[in-house]
Amino acid sequence: MTSPQPLHDRALDNLQFIRSTMERAASFTSVPGWGMVVLGVTAVAASAYAGSLPAAPVYGEAHARWLWVWMFEALLGAGVGVAALLYKAMRAGDAIVNGPGRRFGLSVLPPFIVGALLTYVLWHAKQLQLLPAVWLLCYGTGVVTGGAFSMRVVPVMGICFMILGALALFAPLAWQVWLLAAGFGVLHIVFGLIIARRYGG
Repeated sequence: MTSPQPLHDRALDNLQFIRSTMERAASFTSVPGWGMVVLGVTAVAASAYAGSLPAAPVYGEAHARWLWVWMFEALLGAGVGVAALLYKAMRAGDAIVNGPGRRFGLSVLPPFIVGALLTYVLWHAKQLQLLPAVWLLCYGTGVVTGGAFSMRVVPVMGICFMILGALALFAPLAWQVWLLAAGFGVLHIVFGLIIARRYGG
């Protein structure tokens, strides 16, 4: 016959269960509003410069510059976003590597990785005209899936990106630069201001 579990062990088990339950129920609130505003401003600048290049993103030397403008913007935006997220999380004392922060990161990454792979494939297939739709759709999907563990406004922003991505699939090529500016520029600025105002930065 086994001896009953000591009271303090049961109490520790109960506390651990309560803690894990609260972590699962918690939302990741360190999405950086002001960081998104900065990201949106840089995206508008990238759109303006890319708009001065040949309008239709098709394959060719001049249009390769169009792609590199957006690749630079993607790297710059990733740097700004990660730095702003870490700063807000440290300021608020939120955990990044576990709890809702970990679930947020793991949910965001797969669509972003798919977008990077499709960019490489479409570049080599000389199908650059599909890239704006792919970027908007994959980014929006990542924001929606990550937003399931964050504030309610985050998945709403992701849905807006996906709508623009769907439009980019059927819109004339001359519209692509405007759709990219509307998505990565305007949406980031608008939703960034909302998040900064409602959720503290």
